[in-house]
Amino acid sequence: MSKTQVNMTVNGNAVSALAEPRTLLIHFLREEMNLTGAHIGCETSHCGACTVDLNGKSVKSCTVFVGQAQGAEITTIEGIAQEDGTLHPVQEAFREHHGLQCGFCTPGMITRAWRLLQENPKPTEEEIRYGISGNLCRCTGYQNIVTAIQAAAADLSIKEAAE
Repeated sequence: MSKTQVNMTVNGNAVSALAEPRTLLIHFLREEMNLTGAHIGCETSHCGACTVDLNGKSVKSCTVFVGQAQGAEITTIEGIAQEDGTLHPVQEAFREHHGLQCGFCTPGMITRAWRLLQENPKPTEEEIRYGISGNLCRCTGYQNIVTAIQAAAADLSIKEAAE
């Protein structure tokens, strides 16, 4: 199959590359962009380990062809932290509240939580559980993940009020 030119913005950087249109976005990000934070889990859209932000929406990048991301704005787990390496409040909350165990689901879970808090800055526990329901974790039992997202929401709310 012939390659086609794809152009997109990934983590704030313009990207222009040749790729087979049927290449999955997760493979393009990992193999061509060397952004290996998003994980390849089930490859059937059930686990959410490959979650990235595409044009302001959480998507499972194992279900998106790179050609469908033409012109898109994509944020991966690597693009959530500050440029100086300072963790985003969601990342910091996952670390502080033990919202991870083996770490396999963590990039997708954090990326989804990051978008969830943009969609709903003050979610209830039920809204958080529903909001992350497309991301599976086999280790934590979810309680610490929920606690981490609640803490991040509170931290972001305090920072917003201070500004």
